[in-house]
Amino acid sequence: MPYVKSISIHATVNRSIAYILDPEKTEDLLYTTSLNCMTNAKDAYLAMKTVYEHFSGEKYNAPLPLKGKGSVKAIHYIQSFDPKDNVSPELAHRIAKAFARKTFGDDCQIVIATHNDRNHVHNHFILNVYSLTGKKYNANKKTLDRIKEYSDRVCLAFGIQPYDKSKGKGKTIAYNEWEHKKRGTSWKQKIRLEIDSLIGEVKNIDELLYEMEMKGYTVKRGKYISIKAEGQQRFVRLKTLGEDYCELSLVSRIRWKDTGTNYALSGEPAPIRDDYIRTINDVTQLAREGKKIQRKRDNSAPYSPENDIDIYKLSAQLSIINRDNIHSIGELDGKISKLKDEYENTRQELNSLIMKNERLETLAEQTDIYLSLVDKPDPSAAEQLQLNICKQTLHNNNIKSHSDIDRLKSLQQETNKKIAALKNSFEDCKQLYEIYSDIADTYKGIATGDFISNLINQKKRAEKLKKNKKSNPNQ
Repeated sequence: MPYVKSISIHATVNRSIAYILDPEKTEDLLYTTSLNCMTNAKDAYLAMKTVYEHFSGEKYNAPLPLKGKGSVKAIHYIQSFDPKDNVSPELAHRIAKAFARKTFGDDCQIVIATHNDRNHVHNHFILNVYSLTGKKYNANKKTLDRIKEYSDRVCLAFGIQPYDKSKGKGKTIAYNEWEHKKRGTSWKQKIRLEIDSLIGEVKNIDELLYEMEMKGYTVKRGKYISIKAEGQQRFVRLKTLGEDYCELSLVSRIRWKDTGTNYALSGEPAPIRDDYIRTINDVTQLAREGKKIQRKRDNSAPYSPENDIDIYKLSAQLSIINRDNIHSIGELDGKISKLKDEYENTRQELNSLIMKNERLETLAEQTDIYLSLVDKPDPSAAEQLQLNICKQTLHNNNIKSHSDIDRLKSLQQETNKKIAALKNSFEDCKQLYEIYSDIADTYKGIATGDFISNLINQKKRAEKLKKNKKSNPNQ
């Protein structure tokens, strides 16, 4: 009874390949293989990168755009087997190889790994979105349905019965879910605890959801974000986990987690600061009187005005306003516009350095091959051809001596340092842009008088919904 899900990868192909090729999950890489690339993270990544850039015309590791997720570089498929089917790792891996060829063809670039570190065996596939012949694979509901059908067919050929879709349409629940209920545990609580453990490690909500998927959860993105644990029968919307886990709260908890609120107000008086101080006092009063939804900043501590995410966010934003000496919304909008330009300039510079570094890496590889073959007493015809190619490359790039080689490697190290520093600057710029944009959105609500009224209306809507559920329990 196999189950298949997919995860689109926009910027972490190397990390994803390394994850599925973990020796501890694959019995020292015994259950790993690949098609049209090497079965190690570095070489597989470079091979996929080469094919992707050839057919897409885009840089594989280019920084993501300021808004949006960028292009999909690879697709991560996970094929899980029911413990009741008693599928061995050996059989699962045979199924994985047959499934990959049947589904994606012999010209696909794919890394395959069978994991047996959990109570059920499951297969991982990292698929380059372009094949060697330029065919592009897309990740959407239609293609996933087709892939699930192929998975069922291949498994059936190996004696594994597919899931009977005609069954289980009533109100029965999965065994794992029943077991959780019997023990007094909760799927929702499990998801809450997992999210809480990741909040301090991720940079944005997309990264949070990706990490949840890597831990075996299934995520549905749409108007509302829904999530499901392994063994759980039904998806749950994030907002049903509680106010601390709705998308708005999660974004605030992540974005403002490292922002201090200890900057003393100084300098000239400014209307924007006065408006913030008044609003913080008003929201604090609402919290004390129970007139706003309770959103905890720290879920391990009891709720109080001091532990309210809305109050903390306002205080943190005021700290930034004071730290950066912002006097008006016009000044803030100017900073946002300047940051946007800085971001794009840094992005272009970073892309240029990455291209330079890739050229240096290729030269270094050609140099290493040349040095390994130049003094070989009896090279084969293939090795002699490779030696001539490397010699021509070195000549064209004016590399004639060991000192030239040393200079090349030194330049490569220097470029790597520049890239690392620029990446930090790039991330800092993006983070500050998001923070300033959040402040601008908040202040526009404050200035129009909508901020407090929105908090009160949220509370009223929540109470009305709760009342309706009590009076109509079957709805």
